[in-house]
Amino acid sequence: MLRPWWIGMLVFALAVAAVFAWLGQWQLSSAIDTDPPAAGATESVRPLADVTEPGEYLAEPLVGQRVEVTGSFVADDFGVVSSRFNDGVEGYWVVGQLRVADAAAPTALAVAVGWTGDRARADAVASALSADPPQEVALTGRIISDEGPALPPRDDPDEMTRMSPAALLSTWHDIEGLDVYRSYLTSAEAFGGLEAIHSPAPNERSSVNWLNIFYAIEWAIFAGFAFYMWYRLARDAHEKEVEAFEERAAAAGGPPPGN
Repeated sequence: MLRPWWIGMLVFALAVAAVFAWLGQWQLSSAIDTDPPAAGATESVRPLADVTEPGEYLAEPLVGQRVEVTGSFVADDFGVVSSRFNDGVEGYWVVGQLRVADAAAPTALAVAVGWTGDRARADAVASALSADPPQEVALTGRIISDEGPALPPRDDPDEMTRMSPAALLSTWHDIEGLDVYRSYLTSAEAFGGLEAIHSPAPNERSSVNWLNIFYAIEWAIFAGFAFYMWYRLARDAHEKEVEAFEERAAAAGGPPPGN
């Protein structure tokens, strides 16, 4: 084990272990949020522009943040999203395109304006709002991350089961040069005689990310394994050299070493 080759391999193993230890320390430092959001921070109403920008992904601590925004809804751009639950009851959201006021460029925000358990009523309200969209409204509600598009049912290719501004964009009008928020708003005020959407405050996030702690432990194990591999290989090589020496000694007719 004290030969130059194995000493060099030991230095290499220690270098690898040091890299793994550094990665483990980095994961551990990332696991603990030293500046978590204050309790109840999502319940203070903030201007939408202070929370997120068009095209940006919504940061996790801001999911469910209450915001305020003003604008006007676009005619013919109301639709229905199914598989929506209000207090555990399945139903439908009516959603529309809000053109945000005072934006530097034409900017759209997808807004869920109410819930109903009746599909026919949802369709009727969507049609009525499309024909006479509310103008110059001031909305408050929760800003939520895009759920991502999903394939529609085979029997109804126009059915939407996920709240996705990216998917809604394909159904909206006058979208050339339009900036679009990736997240959407659940309006606190219901329109068209619909029920208000039940959108409770998000659960308070823990300041400890246990997944990152698990990764840190893994890196520590890898660091120990790098040194263990060096030890096993060096020991096996040493044992083979001893066996070969004993075999040569036995072939020469001499007593085995140590006897």
